[in-house]
Amino acid sequence: MSYMLQHLKNGWQVDQAILSEEDRVVIIRFGHDWDPTCMVMDETLYNVAERVKNFATIYLVDITEVPDFNKMYELYDPCTVMFFYRNKHIMIDLGTGNNNKINWAMEDQQEFIDIIETIFRGARKGRGLVVSPKDYSTKYRY
Repeated sequence: MSYMLQHLKNGWQVDQAILSEEDRVVIIRFGHDWDPTCMVMDETLYNVAERVKNFATIYLVDITEVPDFNKMYELYDPCTVMFFYRNKHIMIDLGTGNNNKINWAMEDQQEFIDIIETIFRGARKGRGLVVSPKDYSTKYRY
């Protein structure tokens, strides 16, 4: 479903997308359209895009085509989703140890919408780190 979502083709477009949005969360998926993990995540992003359009906007960035942010945001995973609000990177505590981004594919649409809502509410209050509604740590899975 990546062809249905807006792609950013260079570093300037990514900067402008983050800078220009004043009252919505900017969600950027860094990865490749051909990667199976990204395909699953893109499907989820496409399905939630219409429901979250009032408080979030979604973009896709190919990390080979736009390598400008790979070092800065440590984009070493096949698929990475990051959140920005008013030109500020919003971190989210998912219980995984990495608070900067989501680096796995989420299939549950409602779960992802809940995360976006949590980020939006926290970011509007001025928080730079919000706590996820669900703990994704693997320490309780046997």
